Amino acid sequence: MGAGKTSAARAAAAALGAQAVDSDHVLEQRLGSSIEEYFASHGERAFRAAEEEVVGEMLERPPSPVISLGGGAITSERIRSQLDGHTVVLLDVDEETAWRRAGGRRPLARDRPRFGALLAERAPLYDSLADAVLTDSSREVVRRAVPALRALAGAPDHTKLLWATAASGEYPVFVGDGLIGSGFRALAGDGHLVTDANVGALYGDVVDAVSRTAIEPGETAKHLGTVGTVLEALAEAGLDHDGHVLALGGGVVGDLAGFCAAVYQRGVRVVQIPTTLVAQVDSAYGGKTGVDLPQGKNYAGVYHQPAAVLADPRALRSLPEAELAAGWAEVIKTALIAGGPLWKRVRSHAVEVDRDLVLACARTKLAVVAADERDAGARQSLNLGHTVGHAIETATGYARYRHGEAVGLGLLAALTLSAQPALREEVAELLTARGLPTRLDPAIDPADVVAATARDKKRRGGRVGFALVEAPGDVRTGMAVSPDDLRAAVAELERS
Repeated sequence: MGAGKTSAARAAAAALGAQAVDSDHVLEQRLGSSIEEYFASHGERAFRAAEEEVVGEMLERPPSPVISLGGGAITSERIRSQLDGHTVVLLDVDEETAWRRAGGRRPLARDRPRFGALLAERAPLYDSLADAVLTDSSREVVRRAVPALRALAGAPDHTKLLWATAASGEYPVFVGDGLIGSGFRALAGDGHLVTDANVGALYGDVVDAVSRTAIEPGETAKHLGTVGTVLEALAEAGLDHDGHVLALGGGVVGDLAGFCAAVYQRGVRVVQIPTTLVAQVDSAYGGKTGVDLPQGKNYAGVYHQPAAVLADPRALRSLPEAELAAGWAEVIKTALIAGGPLWKRVRSHAVEVDRDLVLACARTKLAVVAADERDAGARQSLNLGHTVGHAIETATGYARYRHGEAVGLGLLAALTLSAQPALREEVAELLTARGLPTRLDPAIDPADVVAATARDKKRRGGRVGFALVEAPGDVRTGMAVSPDDLRAAVAELERS
């Protein structure tokens, strides 16, 4: 209720040159009364039976290419079964917004606590049925999303679509097993592939591209010298503004290729095709691009939102065990930020990498970026564990730890600074279970890490603000930390 289904359906239908049909309107015509009146006189059970009959007929013989359903229609097993074969779009709306729109105006929206409980009860069902998720139901956003919704039909079975929004642009995120090599294309035009030597050997030939450039694998290749090499390769290949860069690889390739796309001819499109867990759950989304300088990680960079993201969880099967493990630090970080069902799932130890885990992490990050693209506030929560983590990478010349391994250590430092010993112990256990380090290499001088932290690129007025954890789902940003507390937190990593 209150998600904006009727107006969104009209916008989608208009983009297709059609008229939308609203099941509630058809139902009222069939009942000869308003839904509210029928609810009051006959009760919910009778209403649901009538709704099931009407919606079932509509799904069996669609009167329009776009149908909007009442929020409770999916409680029927028959309707859920009939939705198979249709593209189901979920308009994801938070409780506060839904209540503001529907509260007091619908039969099941009379009592706020009951309303919230109903949304929480239905949310997992909505998620399981959705082929696509939009968090903005405005007519213009829906209209722009229609081409991606239509393209979804050409993706491998069970691929899901998230529509990402940010202040500087919107883009589709496709998540599905088998996307790489399926022939599915998110954009028209020539694609110019940028990958690394390892990933290129595995997948480079199955990605449709008119030219290919492979860089050396690893963080040590993420520097301005490599940027020059890639830019010259794009120019030699004749990339123009009708084409786009395909960034196939992990976070290093995504950051570097995205940066090159942002500055080449003052900006061309980039499609992110993440192949590591770190990239699929975090770095491929949000538009941050950049390369490292000797003085600090990602010191040279620009915001450049992707034109699309294609995340294929099946590609993670080819990762070395240590590389896959490194991605779990970002999963844990994201779960701490999200709290709720994602944190419950991750802390259970039983969670494995699959499409739904990638989707849950991506949705968390995209929601944060939608609220704050440029790190003015809420997005700083995504830095949880990264301030000390980046400092560890910088202090060790980007050669000792994988990014995820350093972030895991940074998470432990952040939880120490948050005065959360029990949560720190639990996170340490989660890291250990994945084979990630929880102790700083004795060869590393903690003073070097502290000094590198002071050079963090996000400092303001000479002060570094930390993301700290009040509780899972409650991460505070811009928090001041005393030099003594920081030194103690880093020193504790030596004893962990």
